[in-house]
Amino acid sequence: MIHDDLMPGADFAIRGWMVLTLLLGFFGVVAGANAVMIHYAIATFRGEQEVSPYEHGLAYERDIEAARTQAALHWNVSAGFSRDKDGMALVEVVVTDASRTPVTGLQFTSTLIAPADKKLDKPLALAETAPGVYSGRVASTQGQWDLLLEASHNGARLFRSKNRFVLR
Repeated sequence: MIHDDLMPGADFAIRGWMVLTLLLGFFGVVAGANAVMIHYAIATFRGEQEVSPYEHGLAYERDIEAARTQAALHWNVSAGFSRDKDGMALVEVVVTDASRTPVTGLQFTSTLIAPADKKLDKPLALAETAPGVYSGRVASTQGQWDLLLEASHNGARLFRSKNRFVLR
């Protein structure tokens, strides 16, 4: 049924298949835009800081005890950052005890952590280059970083710290 009285003389008429095509096209565009946004939301999610926060919460008392043990050591740990001629970041950690004697024989596990993007985190190998001095190199960009340091001796963790710094 065509109503010529709405637009006299016009040959154009809206048919049922046109309405169906317009509705399918409209909702197809909306669904496509949603699919693109969902994909980018999931692909770019980088905010996870803890792999298993529940288990980390259960170990909270153990972390407090480790912090007390660490404080009882009265170690002085300082870290310095610079760039070498190749543009690599040089990290130097100096560890002394309460009497300013270098602490030797530690094994460091360290990581440069990008605060805003977990995918940019970089493991950093520190080796003892002098008594109580541990150094390592890593390729990193300028900006804010967190340095996670964990020192152990004979498999027992003795020291842990996480500090933010700006690498130029």
